[in-house]
Amino acid sequence: MTTSEYILLHRNDDVRQLALNAPKDSETDIKHALEQIAGWQAARRKLPAWAATEGIIYPPHISMEQCSSEKTALYKAELALRLAGETDNTDCGKDNSAMLTDLTGGFGVDFSYMAKALNERMKGSGRRMVYVEQQEHLCSLARHNFALLGLTDAEIVNGDGVTHLQETGYSEIIYLDPARRDVQGAKTFAISDCTPNVITINKLLLERAGHVIIKLSPMLDWHKAMDDIRGVREVHIISIGNECKELLLVLGAQSDMEKAAVVCVNDDEVTRFDMRENAATAAVRYVSDIKEMTERLNYLYEPNASIMKSGCFTQLAAIYNMAKLSRNSHLFMSEEQESTFPGRKFRVRKVTTMAKKELKEAIRGMTKANITVRNFPLSVAELRKRLKLKEGGSDYIFATTLADNTHVLIICDKA
Repeated sequence: MTTSEYILLHRNDDVRQLALNAPKDSETDIKHALEQIAGWQAARRKLPAWAATEGIIYPPHISMEQCSSEKTALYKAELALRLAGETDNTDCGKDNSAMLTDLTGGFGVDFSYMAKALNERMKGSGRRMVYVEQQEHLCSLARHNFALLGLTDAEIVNGDGVTHLQETGYSEIIYLDPARRDVQGAKTFAISDCTPNVITINKLLLERAGHVIIKLSPMLDWHKAMDDIRGVREVHIISIGNECKELLLVLGAQSDMEKAAVVCVNDDEVTRFDMRENAATAAVRYVSDIKEMTERLNYLYEPNASIMKSGCFTQLAAIYNMAKLSRNSHLFMSEEQESTFPGRKFRVRKVTTMAKKELKEAIRGMTKANITVRNFPLSVAELRKRLKLKEGGSDYIFATTLADNTHVLIICDKA
C-alpha cells in the first residue's frame, strides 16, 4: 500500500492506534503518513477550508498547534482589508513596495487568508504579497499549499524575518507572530522573550510599514504591551466561543490617540472602546442595595471573555447605561433587557443574602444549578457543597459582593 493510499484509508482513525499497529510494508512511509493524518484531523477542527482542499500537506505537530484557526485568520483578513483601504489608492511613494509582508510565515495560515483577501480587493494592482520563513521545510510546504489555495503569485522567501526587514523596502502591511517558545521548547509569554523581540525592532517596523499587525499571547496584559511598544493605535482581543485566543496590536507610524481603540471580539460580537484616558473616567453607577435589585433591576449581564480581558468595564457601563454591582464584581444590571449586550444575559428571579434561613427558602426545590462566582469569598466547589446542589440544569446562580460589601446570590434564568 502506498503512503497516499494509507493516509486516505485511515485518516479518520485514531493516530495512536495506527502507530501501535504500523504496517511493515516498505511502500508506506508510516512516519509521514501519521503526521499527515494527525494534521488533517487537526485541520478539520481548526481549518475546515484547508481540510476540504485535497492535496494539502501538513507540518509537524508543533506548527499545527501554533498556527491560527480559520476564524481568527478570517478576522485578520478583514482587518488587513480595512487597513489597506485607508491608503490603497497610493503606493506611499515607495518604489516596488509590497502590499503585505509576513515576517514569521510559519505554516502560512494567516498569510494565506490576508493575501487572498487583499488580492481579491486589488486585482491587477501588481502589489506584492511576501511570505518570509527561516525554516526551509515550511517554505516548501507553503509553495505547495499556496498553489492549491489559489495564491500562485505569493513570493516565498526562505530567510530570517528581521534580516529581510533590514535589507528590503517598504510594505503597506507588515504582519508578524513572534515565536512564543524558548530554545528548550518551553512556552514564553513576555514580549522580550519571544522571537523576534518586537521591542528591539519597534523603530524599524514603523519605518518600513504603513501598518504593523503583531500577534501576541492572550495571556499578556495589553496595558503593559502598550508601555513596551511604541506606535500602538489599536488593540484587538479575539475570543472564540468565549475563550480568549489572540491578542493583536496594530501599530502605525502616524499613530493617532484620538482614534486609538480597544476592540473586543467574541465570535460575532464586536465591541469597540475608546482608548483615550478621558474616555474611561465616566461616573459609574453602582447597585445601591438588595432592595433596588429586587424592586427595580430585572436583568443581569456577564461580559464576554474579551471584554473581561480588556478591563473596559467603566466604558461598558456607560455605553449601555447600566448599574455595576460593585467595583470588582464585573457584573451589570438593568431595568429593561438589553439584547445587544456583548455577553451572557439573564432574567433575575430571586436575590438572597447568605443568611441561613433566607438562603434555604431561596433555593427550595432546587437540586442542581450552574454556579458562577465573581468577587465572592467562596469558590464554586465550596459554594456548591454548602448549597448541596449538583451541576447543570436551567437555573443559574451568581455569587457576588455588592458595593456595600453584602454577599449575595442572584438566582436567574437565561434571557
